[in-house]
Amino acid sequence: MKSKALVWHYLRKSVGFFAVALVFSILNTTLNSLIPQVVRVAVDFVTGEQTEDLPGLLTGILNSARARENPARSLLLFAAVILAVAVLSGVCNYLSRTGVANGSESFIKRLRDRLFLHIQRLPYSWHNQHQTGEIIQRCTSDVDVIRNFVSNQMLEVFRTAFLVILSISIMFSMNVTISLVALAFIPLVLMYSCIFYSKIAKRFRKADEAEGELSSTVQENLTGVRVVRAFGRERYEIDRFDERNDRFANLWIRLGGLLSTYWGLGDLITGLQILCVIVAGVMESVNGRITLGEFLAFVSYNTTLIWPVRGLGRILSEMSKAGVSVNRVADILAAEEEEEDANALRPPMNGDIAFHHINYCYEGQKPVLKDVDFTIPAGSTFAILGGTGSGKSTLMHLLDRLYDLPPECGSITVGGTDISKIQRSWLRRNIGIVLQEPFLFSRTIEENIRATRPGASLEEVRGAARIACVDSAIDGFGSGYETIVGERGVTLSGGQKQRVAIARMLMQQAPIMVFDDSLSAVDTETDEQIREALKANLGNSTVILISHRITTLMQADQILVLEDGAVEEIGTHEELLRKNGIYKKIHDIQMSSGDRSLLEQEVV
Repeated sequence: MKSKALVWHYLRKSVGFFAVALVFSILNTTLNSLIPQVVRVAVDFVTGEQTEDLPGLLTGILNSARARENPARSLLLFAAVILAVAVLSGVCNYLSRTGVANGSESFIKRLRDRLFLHIQRLPYSWHNQHQTGEIIQRCTSDVDVIRNFVSNQMLEVFRTAFLVILSISIMFSMNVTISLVALAFIPLVLMYSCIFYSKIAKRFRKADEAEGELSSTVQENLTGVRVVRAFGRERYEIDRFDERNDRFANLWIRLGGLLSTYWGLGDLITGLQILCVIVAGVMESVNGRITLGEFLAFVSYNTTLIWPVRGLGRILSEMSKAGVSVNRVADILAAEEEEEDANALRPPMNGDIAFHHINYCYEGQKPVLKDVDFTIPAGSTFAILGGTGSGKSTLMHLLDRLYDLPPECGSITVGGTDISKIQRSWLRRNIGIVLQEPFLFSRTIEENIRATRPGASLEEVRGAARIACVDSAIDGFGSGYETIVGERGVTLSGGQKQRVAIARMLMQQAPIMVFDDSLSAVDTETDEQIREALKANLGNSTVILISHRITTLMQADQILVLEDGAVEEIGTHEELLRKNGIYKKIHDIQMSSGDRSLLEQEVV
């Protein structure tokens, strides 16, 4: 969506508010233009100058005052007129600003809502390609720039155009010579404003991108603050922040220098214009072609004229910033959401899971999976073992359609139905996944566990926690299940976070459950207790275990061994031991490291 179309798309529902604001803004401008005329008549009346072509109200006041020969009363009447105009102008200004506030805030709310909804629907791969800090910066700072332009500058364009036309019309009706002098400088102001427009836009884009990098650095540092402290990396992180902050500051200093040149040049041209108007006005006044009151009115109208014209230049500079921000927001909204076929299926999810000759690689990288072919029988426990980078997690991401498998790279079926034909929400609702590094929200433990079933009772929450062997640990906290989990779960230990995440997944009651190395942070005894509890409570669910720990996998119905993205071995624990392959070597290494006694207990 182009930037103009983007703004209009979300602005059109607020057009009524802006129309009201524009009407009252024009009324306010018209009322303000009357005040110099009142001053002109009052000055000419006091000085005894002849006044012609006066507005009807002012003529009546003046004639009434002369008839009574009471100048003081006349001046009071003129002051009352100015006061009345000022009050009406203030009311119009209030109504105009109220309309703008309602219109701009409703517009920006719709834009924020759409941004958040759109980001929620973007593919997992898109999030991997964009830093969180950058996304946040675009959704906050850039959106604020757009809001400021819509609320402060957009309506000003129309008001300024009307004000310029009105002021010039009144000035020409009073004196053509002085009006031409004042008008001669306007093209010059517009010309240098347009020149600076493009320069300001380029520098603002660079500064805006630098702010995104700075935000990403801060977000990453605060997220990993425990790692920074644990490894004494404070100095490195400070230097890294300073480097980006210096670049950000320097870019804004350069932008400030450009804006200073722009406004300084504007002040010079404005001063010259005012000087020329005063000189021309004095000459016309001395020659008797205008009255003193008209001269003062000219000066007032000229001031009224020149500042809106300069303001138009400022609007252009703000427009350049807003244009950059609109484009950056439009880039997000232009990203394609996960497409959902209108005829997507919602089949039973309790069938066999089959991976048919899977070949997959991430964009620009070497293949991660190479002709992977195996079947997971429904209701069985299936284990996957492999080294780092062997493709274990990628298989599960493909199963859950966090990444879409290209048609020529094989297929994945559940109960004989290709997952590419299954509705994504249905698929993910029926596949529960616990990751090695689970994410917990900054809410209570109860809310975190209940996340997959918001309407579940506390007893159901506790039941899931008991299966995950974390119920007693939660009861040990002062506030129990009402304990607030710190950001990203920092209140809990690594093992507790994993077990809370397991309990959250169990609440989903999915027919397919994936444990992606999700017991790595618990000791072997707790690991055994959790597996026994899962075995007793999961019923007919299909369980997929991914782990580096042999004792976690050995009781599975089948064990798949991946090596460099390819299937190396598959079979039961006993079958793989007899093959004397990779599995046997890993088994022997781990058992010689202290797990032999536990192995013997479990085999018995």
